[in-house]
Amino acid sequence: MAASALAFALYARFEWPWLVLGWVALVPWLIVLDRAVSLRDALGTGLLMSVAFELAVFGWFARAIQTYTGAPAVLSWLLLLLAAPFLQPQLVAFALARHLVRRGAAGAPSLWRTAFVGASVYVGTEWASPKLFADTLGYGLYPSVWMRQAADIAGVHGLTFVLVVANECMLALTRAVAGDGARRSGERRRAGTADASRGAKARGALVPAGSIAALVLLLFGYGALRCRQLAGDARRSGTLTAGVVQADVGRYDRLAAELGKFDAVRTILDTHFALSSELLERAELDLLVWPETVYPTTFGSPKSEDGAAFDREIGRFVASAGVPLVFGAYDVEGGDEFNAAFFLEPPTNGRLTFETYRKASLFPLTERVPLGLESDLVRGWLPWLGTWKPGTGPQVVTLTRRDGRTLRIAPLICYDVLDPDLALAAVRRGAELIVTLSNDSWFASGAGPHLHLVGAAFRTIETRRPQVRATNTGISAVIDPTGELLTTAGVDERATLVATVVPDGSTTTLLLAYGDWLGPSAFACSVALLAAPLVRRGAAATRRYLPFF
Repeated sequence: MAASALAFALYARFEWPWLVLGWVALVPWLIVLDRAVSLRDALGTGLLMSVAFELAVFGWFARAIQTYTGAPAVLSWLLLLLAAPFLQPQLVAFALARHLVRRGAAGAPSLWRTAFVGASVYVGTEWASPKLFADTLGYGLYPSVWMRQAADIAGVHGLTFVLVVANECMLALTRAVAGDGARRSGERRRAGTADASRGAKARGALVPAGSIAALVLLLFGYGALRCRQLAGDARRSGTLTAGVVQADVGRYDRLAAELGKFDAVRTILDTHFALSSELLERAELDLLVWPETVYPTTFGSPKSEDGAAFDREIGRFVASAGVPLVFGAYDVEGGDEFNAAFFLEPPTNGRLTFETYRKASLFPLTERVPLGLESDLVRGWLPWLGTWKPGTGPQVVTLTRRDGRTLRIAPLICYDVLDPDLALAAVRRGAELIVTLSNDSWFASGAGPHLHLVGAAFRTIETRRPQVRATNTGISAVIDPTGELLTTAGVDERATLVATVVPDGSTTTLLLAYGDWLGPSAFACSVALLAAPLVRRGAAATRRYLPFF
């Protein structure tokens, strides 16, 4: 298990050559899992692997908890450890299902039955029990331009399905090469010669080796074909030049405590005005994007005269720039407050107009609190609990560009980007471009910002819509329909980005047409396949006791 956990820790760096580990990382754990003699042993093995995986891959989350809540380091790590089976439930379900399949097989279990049931349970569990960061093994294939393209067929979970099957094949190949295949052909070996033994070993290795090769070639072949198609689409006219400001200003609460609220907002806005002015001088922009909650108060419904003055100042900036601006702030309605994105267009006839998108997916506890925990007592214990309300769901916002053409945008804010359904629904409504605003400063240190970026990139691959992504402290990026990062600003870097993309309202994908078809299908198949032996045994018992049936 330690070997598997270490392999996944390297795999989660999203870099070559560690990508290769995704095809073999499960193998050491599978060897341990095969030694389980009871369902209880399999359950224990699954629980331990969930803990090892979470600590190895998401250790940074314990530090983020400590930074955000002020909890002691020991408590933060303990919470992560205890939560591991709930954060990685697919490993527990996979361990139990695989043990049942192998125990129920007459003789040596079929490679394909084991692989298919295991992959179905793995993916089906992730669909039925959504994970906190929507993480899945398929994310690790992102560094391969060609392999990641298959995500437009069945989402990232389709890549995960392939990897789980490949790991089972790799285990079978390892055993065949080591001689297990020949030992399972004992009758032939006792009656034959050394050549027959070598032949059995070769035959035992041929099927899993050929299967792995076929999976790799299919991913490469489809990816190469799709990239070629998309390159042809990119030669169309109608480009859009977008600018992104990453000011590297985070933890607004600390800034307000040091400077006071007014001076904190003043500092944040002045920084973004200055960087945006520099950006406008070096490029003719069609769209300017600032991060999530960059304006840490309400916009359009000021709470004070100072707030009203700040609102007017933002409006004047948009008017003088002559470029639509997308930025994050707060919105209010009937006493409820929302995390929102505002879309401002240069005024026509002297009047500033804007549209609003309210964040639909709120992060548990820090942004939204379940009704069962909502009380003054709990908030007294945990003052960092969130108070926002969720928006109504996917939305398409239409902006008018300086040349008079319209641009249909799918807005996503931070946690929204980890929900594929939001992006898919917006694109089905006609969105040509994804714009993502995020505040990733709470990640503290570690792989969090990179994981978030990869999740965002897969939303572009799945929908084939380019994406403009603005964060306050990194990683900001402009992403093309193949998932390629056209330009980026790293963590804790003050920078401005400019890139040209082609908004697209016509390209379609299987995922756009049918949604997340793999998740429920895998779940249903896993239930059916696991239940089939029980049904057969029940039918056999019925015939034994009721022969006249």
